[in-house]
Amino acid sequence: MDLVHIPLENLKVSALNMRAGRKKPPLDDILPSIRTRGVLVPLLVRPKDRDDAFEIIAGRRRYFASKEVAKESGEATPLPCRVLAAGDDAAAVEASILENVARLEPGDMQQFEAFKALSDKGRSVEEIANVFGVTELTVRRRLALGSLIPAIRKAYANEDIDGASVMALTLASEAKQKEWFQMFRADDMRAPRGRELKRWLLGGGDIETKVALFSLEDYDGDIYEDLFGEKSVFADAEKFWRWQDGAVEKLRESLIASGWAKVNILPRGEHFSSWEYDQKTKKQGGEVFVETRHSGEVKVHKGYAPRVRKAKNKGKDAAQAARPELSAPMQNYVDLHRHAALRAAMLGHPGAALRMLAAHLIAGAPNIRAEPDKLQTRKEATAESLAASKGEAVFAKERQEIAALIELEDAASISGGNGDEYRLANIFARLMKLSNEDVTRILVYISSELLAPGHAAIDCIERVIPFEIADWMTPDEAFFDLLRDRKVTNAMLKEIAGAEIAAANAGEPVKVQKAIIRDFLSGANGREAVPNWRPAWLIGGGLAYTDAGHSGAARAEWLSPLFAA
Repeated sequence: MDLVHIPLENLKVSALNMRAGRKKPPLDDILPSIRTRGVLVPLLVRPKDRDDAFEIIAGRRRYFASKEVAKESGEATPLPCRVLAAGDDAAAVEASILENVARLEPGDMQQFEAFKALSDKGRSVEEIANVFGVTELTVRRRLALGSLIPAIRKAYANEDIDGASVMALTLASEAKQKEWFQMFRADDMRAPRGRELKRWLLGGGDIETKVALFSLEDYDGDIYEDLFGEKSVFADAEKFWRWQDGAVEKLRESLIASGWAKVNILPRGEHFSSWEYDQKTKKQGGEVFVETRHSGEVKVHKGYAPRVRKAKNKGKDAAQAARPELSAPMQNYVDLHRHAALRAAMLGHPGAALRMLAAHLIAGAPNIRAEPDKLQTRKEATAESLAASKGEAVFAKERQEIAALIELEDAASISGGNGDEYRLANIFARLMKLSNEDVTRILVYISSELLAPGHAAIDCIERVIPFEIADWMTPDEAFFDLLRDRKVTNAMLKEIAGAEIAAANAGEPVKVQKAIIRDFLSGANGREAVPNWRPAWLIGGGLAYTDAGHSGAARAEWLSPLFAA
C-alpha cells in the first residue's frame, strides 16, 4: 500500500467502515495528542470515483478529531494515509474490522454488520472465522441477527433488549417479532423476556425437529430455527403431533410387514414398564411396544409379551389363553380396591405420604395440577423492580438448590408438571432417598411457589409468621411513578413526615409531595431519615388511606376475625 498525505476535504468515511453510520464517536482520549502532535498512525483509505477523492476504511476517529482541530485552529493539515487497491470491497471491510477489533471490541450488532458485509462480498463463514480468530459458531451467531427485524436489531444495539431475549427472537417469524416489539414499546403492556419469551413464541410447544419420524422436507408447517446454532423446533405443536402420529402409524405398519405379530402404540406420555412383560423373540410371539413421550420422542421396544399365567387347561384354544387375565370391569374393581386400601394404609406412614404429595405437586397427576403464578405485569418498570428485589433473589437461589436436590435441570419452577406417570415415579423414588429435613424444605418451597399475588393466602401467611416488609423492599422509582393521587400521597406524607408538614404541603403538586417522601426515606435535603417507612398498603393488606378503600381492605373485614387471639 502506498503512503500519501491527503487533504482533509478530500476524505470521507466509507460505507464499508464497520462503524459507518454511527453517531459521532467520543474523541476526548485522542484530541489532546492530535492537537499537539497531529495524526501519527496513517488512516486506511481507498480511491473513490474522482482522482483526488478517497474514502476512509479505517481511522474514522482520527478523521473526526482532525476535523475538530481544524475547526479550532482554522488550518486543515493533510492526513497520512495508506491507500488500498480500488474495488476490493472484501479486503476493505476486513481491514476495517481488524483495526477496530484491535482498538476496541465492537458490539454484537457492529460485528453482525461487518461480518455480513464480508459475507455479501463472498467470504465464507470459515474464512471470516479464520481472519478474525473466532469460532465459526460465533460468526454464525452474529450473522443470525440478520433474521431480526430492523427495529429489534436497533434496540439490541442500544442495549434495550437482553441477549437471551434476542436469542429467543431469532426463532420467531417476522410477524411474531413485530407483535412482540409492539408489546415491548407499549407503555401499558409488558413484553415477555428470556425463557418466558421463548415459551410465548412457541406457544408452549417446544418440540425439537430431531425427534420427528417424518421427513422435514415434506412437512408443510413452520419450523423455527435457532440461528445461534442450538436447535430448531416446531412452531405448531398440534400440527407436529398430527404428522408424528401419522408417522408412528406408518412405523407400526412397517413393523407388522417385517414379521412382528402385534405392534402396540401406547397412549402419549405412558411409560413402557418392561418389568411387566416377558421377553420373547419374533418367532416366539413377541410383540412391539411403541412409547411416545410428551417431548415428541418415540422409543420402540421390540420382543416383549404381556406376562400371563400358564393356562391350566392345555386343551383350551390358544387365542383364549392369550387374552388378558382381567376384563375391563375386573381391572376397575382391582384398581379401586387397591386404591382404597393403600390410601388408608398410607395414613400411618407420613414420610411416604409427604414425599408422594411433593411428587404430585412437582410432576402433576390427572386429578392434580399445581401451577405457579406467572407473576405478570403490564408495566415494564414493575417487572424490573420485582426482578431486582431481595425477595426474588432469595427465592431464585432456593429454587436452584431445590432443583439440585431432586436433579431437575434448568428448572424455571419446581411445581407445575403435566402429569407424566414416569416423571412422578422417578421424582418419588428420588424423594424417598432424601432426609425428612430435605423433603420438608422442598414442600416449604413448593408451598411458597404456589402462592398467588393478591390472594387471601398471602394475608393468611403474613398473620402467622414473623414478617416485616421493610426487611424485603423499599419504595423505588417504579412505586413513585405509579403513585399519582394527591389525597393518597398527602396521607402518606402525613405518615412519614407528620401532620404539620403534610398540612403545609397539601396544596402542592403530587410531584412535590412525592419528592418530600423520598427525602424522608433517604434522609436527604436536611430531612430526618425514616428508612423503615412503608406504604400502609404493603402492611397487613387491609389498611387504606381513603374511604374508597381497596380489595385488600375489603378482604380484611372477614379475614381478621379468623385469626383473632
